[in-house]
Amino acid sequence: MPIAIKVENISKAYQLGEFSTGTISQDLERWWALFRGKDDPFLMVGEENNRTQFGKSNIVWSLKDLSFEIEKGSVVGIIGRNGAGKSTLLKVLSQVTSPTYGKIKVKGRIASLLEVGTGFHPELTGRENIFLNGAILGMRKHEITRKFDEIVAFSGVERYIDTPVKRYSSGMYVRLAFAIAAHLESEILIIDEVLAVGDAEFQKKAIGKMQDVSKGTGRTVLFVSHNMGTILQLCPQSILLSQGKLEKYGSSADVVESYYRQSISNGLKNLSKNADAYYSEIYVHDGKGNEVSSFAFRETIYLRLKIEINKYDPIQNLGIVLLGSDKKRLFTVNKSLSDFYKSGIKSLEVDFEINGGLFAPNDYSFLIALNNKTGIITFDWHEDVAPFKIYDDGTDLAFAEGINYGVIIFKDKWSVIDSKNKITQFNYLK
Repeated sequence: MPIAIKVENISKAYQLGEFSTGTISQDLERWWALFRGKDDPFLMVGEENNRTQFGKSNIVWSLKDLSFEIEKGSVVGIIGRNGAGKSTLLKVLSQVTSPTYGKIKVKGRIASLLEVGTGFHPELTGRENIFLNGAILGMRKHEITRKFDEIVAFSGVERYIDTPVKRYSSGMYVRLAFAIAAHLESEILIIDEVLAVGDAEFQKKAIGKMQDVSKGTGRTVLFVSHNMGTILQLCPQSILLSQGKLEKYGSSADVVESYYRQSISNGLKNLSKNADAYYSEIYVHDGKGNEVSSFAFRETIYLRLKIEINKYDPIQNLGIVLLGSDKKRLFTVNKSLSDFYKSGIKSLEVDFEINGGLFAPNDYSFLIALNNKTGIITFDWHEDVAPFKIYDDGTDLAFAEGINYGVIIFKDKWSVIDSKNKITQFNYLK
């Protein structure tokens, strides 16, 4: 496939505070170096875009040495934590701002939706802004007129199309702006996370349109979102940024997994007690023993418990309670220690498994106890430990991420009955 976007070692530096170097001679020295294509002599090397720490200079690198290629017709997600450089990258690719260093090669016209109201003139009506945006893209009036009715119908703002957009709500802004960007004939469509401003119905509609745009016309789409379910549903490939650097570029499933597992859960380890039996380690892991902090919706959850036994008693019992984000108890499991115990052992390691595809995307943790079977004697007790997150891995509900799903996602079963036959269908969540 031909390359639509080629990025070669781009970096973007911003200066905090005053823009002057402090003296006229240093300003001239900087200008002369940049004029000759040389490095800025007053930029310090190594400053990262980490907002939690003070740097040694007033220079911040929002992007640092990024290189990648995007093929024509690809739909690529761009993800990362706040301040990772996602919006800066889109602005550089959209030529809203220039990179400090590096080269960008783009084949085709770019339509971008970076912020609410970007590219709109507030005093002009919605109708006039449609023609203005088309003119900016280099389209002729008859080309825009041909798409006009389709744009207005998709945006759902027909009643207000001849009203100045300064009177639009943020949701109306986004609806019209996305409709313009998606329908006008550009080869590359760049969308920042402004779709989050729209309602759930419009988000689902917009995602469907982006899928049609990429598959039907072969347009290249770059999409930034914090909704990982949408990224997995829409984008076969993704880019992960961290502090302005390229962390990973590959299949969205692998990239999203890396994104969620950048921070490891706070399991309990190396606990020391004198009880007859106690937990020395409690944490969730990926099935291979690697401690993690998140799981895809369909992924099996593993809870590892390491138990030290100073004095074995057949009444000893493992208690496991799953806690929801509101710390309410979702289920309780009790298991006798005698089911695992072998004579003479002093240390025991067991895994408790929760099947994937059962609990809705949300935050969870555990209450872990060691007591006797009646619960009267407690040997050890830990509440709200081994926290983890379940994230949507591209199901039909991905567009509504953030909405309360409830707790259980069950495999739904439907029957269609007509006058002659009963047709049974099993419509499990896809």
